[in-house]
Amino acid sequence: MASNNNGRTASESFKAQALVYRHMYGILDAMCLKWIVNFRIPNIIHNHGKPITLSELVSVLKIPSAKVDTTDLFMRYMAHNGFFDIVTIHGDDDSSQEENEAFALTAASELLIKGTENPCISPMVEMFLNDPTLSSSMHHLNKWFYDENRPLYEITLGKPLWEFLDKNPTNLSLYNDAMASDSQMIKLALEDHNMVFEGLETIVDVGGGTGTTAQIISEKFPTLKCIVFDLPHVVKNLKGCNNLSFVGGDMFESIPKADAILLKVVLHNWSEDNCVKILRNCKDAINASSKNKNKGKIIILDSVIDEEQDEPEITRLKLLMNISMHIIHDGKEKTKKEWKNIFYKAGLYNYKISPFTGYLSLIEIYP
Repeated sequence: MASNNNGRTASESFKAQALVYRHMYGILDAMCLKWIVNFRIPNIIHNHGKPITLSELVSVLKIPSAKVDTTDLFMRYMAHNGFFDIVTIHGDDDSSQEENEAFALTAASELLIKGTENPCISPMVEMFLNDPTLSSSMHHLNKWFYDENRPLYEITLGKPLWEFLDKNPTNLSLYNDAMASDSQMIKLALEDHNMVFEGLETIVDVGGGTGTTAQIISEKFPTLKCIVFDLPHVVKNLKGCNNLSFVGGDMFESIPKADAILLKVVLHNWSEDNCVKILRNCKDAINASSKNKNKGKIIILDSVIDEEQDEPEITRLKLLMNISMHIIHDGKEKTKKEWKNIFYKAGLYNYKISPFTGYLSLIEIYP
């Protein structure tokens, strides 16, 4: 095949063009996801009790006739991407020979159903995609690259993200709901990781927010005393129950003593030096605990970039999250080598890394 001016074959250039266009149109992936969440389509199918036809769906949504074909287009695209299955169903009469196509839920769309006891991560989608204040910041990456110190949100919002959220209750509510929804996935992971909490009497969930993760742990292990530790203004109106309590403070100053310290997606928000400070305070808190010294540990739930071992889609997610952490918080997702470097700087040498969820790993450190 003939070469073009760059020495590439035409076939190579066509594939390269497709790659560029795929990323260019990629913003529509996010908008289509936003569409099915805002229109509560997973809930509609769930409430329907069976796969739903296009005519039934547009009837529930009250879609104008001019947009029926477009609705079908959107649904088929999201089915292509794994959010729905397209199945064949028969008419309401069991003896009917009439066949129709219908849209059924998949594992992905089931995670977007609101109002059930099952995990739902729709609030995470809403935080990222419904709030133009935050999403529009991504258009200012050029400005961020030429700023030496400030995270992207500080440039676009005029103040650090945490300060902005504290001053804007609506945005803070979206953020808290999103973090709580992500924590619900912990319930699934704990089914195979009960041994992580065996032998512990006390645990502190550092940066635990409104306490979703701690509540899940406290319900699963009723004899384990769980303390949610976060900034005073985060926990001031939150009430504990039974074996769950809330304590305000600053993790950079000190952490309440306990047999175990939990850090769920906390360290990826911070620079290496700050991670070392947090871990040293965790170590001090465990060493100060008078019980179970031999079983004391730091439990980290965070991502570990491993391009050799991970599936390509998981690696893609972790690399995208790494970019997000760099620009938003001046943090980062870390490789095994980078985790080891941080642990050693904090004086922590005995640890193990295990799979936990699709993108999170379980890291247990024994001070």
